[in-house]
Amino acid sequence: MTVPPIGVLGAGIGGLAAAIALRQAGRDVVVFEQAARFARVGADINLTPNAVRALDGIGLGPALRETAARPRFRISRLWDTGEETSRLGMAEEAEDRYGAPQLTLHRADLMSALEAALPAEVLRLGRKAVSVTEAENGVTIGFADGRSEVVSALVGADGIHSVARAALFGQESPRFTGVVAFRAVVPAARLAGVPNLDSFTKWWGPTPESQIVTFPLNRGQDIFIFATTAQESWRHESWTQPGSVEELRGFYADFHPEARALLDACDEVLKTALWERDPLPEWSRGRVTLLGDAAHPMMPFMAQGAGMAIEDAIVLARAVADTSDIETAFRRYEEARRGRTARIQLGSRANTWLREAGNADWVYGYDSWQVPLPADDRQAA
Repeated sequence: MTVPPIGVLGAGIGGLAAAIALRQAGRDVVVFEQAARFARVGADINLTPNAVRALDGIGLGPALRETAARPRFRISRLWDTGEETSRLGMAEEAEDRYGAPQLTLHRADLMSALEAALPAEVLRLGRKAVSVTEAENGVTIGFADGRSEVVSALVGADGIHSVARAALFGQESPRFTGVVAFRAVVPAARLAGVPNLDSFTKWWGPTPESQIVTFPLNRGQDIFIFATTAQESWRHESWTQPGSVEELRGFYADFHPEARALLDACDEVLKTALWERDPLPEWSRGRVTLLGDAAHPMMPFMAQGAGMAIEDAIVLARAVADTSDIETAFRRYEEARRGRTARIQLGSRANTWLREAGNADWVYGYDSWQVPLPADDRQAA
């Protein structure tokens, strides 16, 4: 009797990374994605050394480095005086210290590298899941078009509105944070005279909700700008919703001239509301587990949302490779990951990490290929 493959719900960064890592661990995998095709959406992805090292381990390093920029430093500056409060080396220094640099690139370039590492038959597009039901020896996924699929186990990597999460723990709504984010990409040539364009710079605002972050893209040819501020009246979650450049500039009119110069160079901007959930006390039940934003959606202030999903993918595959019992594997994966992701969820919400010089090692130095897995209780018994 043929054993069905492991199913992955969602072909985002975490879902595709999990599929690649699980296949490299010797497991058959199928990925279900609601979109009918992959489109070049989004503007940026910031991969800190912990995420780059994880992706290097599944062979994506060379492809990512073809188009990525390598920020020289991670710099913190104060919104009003421009004072620099911390500076970390993120290129050669990070490679020496953590085994990988920081890479910043277009999200679509990362997605293309992930897709290229999977055979086409692994991906099932146009499959919008509406139900997940576990049986004794498998999991049935129901789709909006009336079809269904049976998989041996399921990894819910289907984002903050996860169908898999709702099936495990019941329906609940994410919480609007009261914060909105603006995103723009500006040619570096427009910003002559603005310092530190070759680095990741965070301008800390007068409140925890207020910041401007910039870093290079496309080998430094473009500069990505990500700005957040409190605004209770805007709750649209779409990452493709146009915003107003004039409104953007108005929110930061009191910022340092060098920060304002970044916004003055913008001719268009996207705007979205930021939503989150509290850390979950458990991620797995039986043959179903969660990964990435389905398990731990977080604010962007530590730049670790994608990184946590990528780390999840590697640790999950290691746990699955380590035992033939999938329920035990999911339990060990969750135990290995839940404390770290909860700490980063809460740290991202507080938005104080690295405002001043501090210890970055616990974030950037984490090695998802080497972190110990909890003991297999079945074998111990």
